[in-house]
Amino acid sequence: MNAVTAPQALASVPVHDEIDLIELFRSLWAQKVAIIGITLLVGMIGLAYALFATRYYSVQSVLRPAAIKDLDELNHLGIYALSPAQALEKVGAELSSYENRLSFFLANPALFEGLQKEGQSPQQTFESFNDDAFKMLRPDAKQNDQGAAFVGLQLTYPEGIDGAEVMNGFVDYSLQTVRKQIGDDLGTLIENRLNQLDKNIAAARASYQASKDIQIAKLTEADNLKRAQLEDELKALRAQIRTRRDNRIQQLNEAIKIAIALGITKPTTPSALGEAERMLQGSVIRTEVNNQQVPLYFMGSEALEAERKALLQRRSDDFTEPRIAQIDKELRLLEYNRQIELLQSRENEDLFLKDLASWREEAARLRSLSLDTQQLKLVSIDQLAIQPTAPIKPKKVMIVMLALVLGAMLGVFLALIRQLTRRQVPAV
Repeated sequence: MNAVTAPQALASVPVHDEIDLIELFRSLWAQKVAIIGITLLVGMIGLAYALFATRYYSVQSVLRPAAIKDLDELNHLGIYALSPAQALEKVGAELSSYENRLSFFLANPALFEGLQKEGQSPQQTFESFNDDAFKMLRPDAKQNDQGAAFVGLQLTYPEGIDGAEVMNGFVDYSLQTVRKQIGDDLGTLIENRLNQLDKNIAAARASYQASKDIQIAKLTEADNLKRAQLEDELKALRAQIRTRRDNRIQQLNEAIKIAIALGITKPTTPSALGEAERMLQGSVIRTEVNNQQVPLYFMGSEALEAERKALLQRRSDDFTEPRIAQIDKELRLLEYNRQIELLQSRENEDLFLKDLASWREEAARLRSLSLDTQQLKLVSIDQLAIQPTAPIKPKKVMIVMLALVLGAMLGVFLALIRQLTRRQVPAV
């Protein structure tokens, strides 16, 4: 008999459109030992993985806004405003900051000794740990309830690390970082304001000095102008008086010549000039009424010569004009400007600066500020991280159950393959 080839055998097997479930069940039941064995084997593998796989734990911390009174001292300074919501947001930003997490990691190597692998730098170790370790917890953005505001942080970590200490330490480290930032910002604001006040004071001093110099210059210019005007007036008056005296001398010269020519030596009048003789009988009083000015030569040559001599011997004509004495008085007063002297003799010019008192008061208040920002209560810690009692993974029961299910499925699958192989390969 010739051997039947596999294709021929398959061709000779009748093909049924329906599967005989009873026969299939009987076939699987016949292989129940193998199926159970495979199921148990895979289940044991799953149990071994569940028992020996690295355990991971999870802790979390929740922060809520601080009370308004906790930030009142900071806000009362008047140069820095921070609401509870803003403080919570600042702390949340530090909790989610990669740089802040890395700084905490590098500053506390003892807490992360279990993560360090040979050949890895601390930065590489932190990079692999940070990817899956931290998860920020925030309220649903759709909620409008302000009382639900919070910031949380969840840490998933492998066995061998004190997660509660890491979490609480990191939260405290972030709070200290924010406090330091607030302290630095506060110091910067105070320093900038003090610098601004110093600039204001310096500018006020420069402005005052400039205004004082301008005032002195104006007073000096006014005095110089007044002095020049008085000196010009004095010179003009003296020239006028001198001209008047010269004119008088010329008039006297002419009058003297006329008086000599007429033989008038003594003062006389026009009516008396024509009488050759005057007979006086008894006591006679003679009165002459004339509305015309008597010519100067009627004063007589003697009186006229005496006046001319006096005018020629005069050294100064100032006494003849009262205005000259007044001008001399005013010039003497202009020699000393008491207002300029007072301006130049001021010892403490800061007393005359506008707003200086308020600036100094503000500067003194700023320098006296002493707020310990390290004691600020920025947030309210609603939940501290505590050491978990059980790992979150691996989940042993679920792994074993899945392993048993997979093992059973694998056993049934292999049993079906075996049954099909038996049916398809006929005996020789």
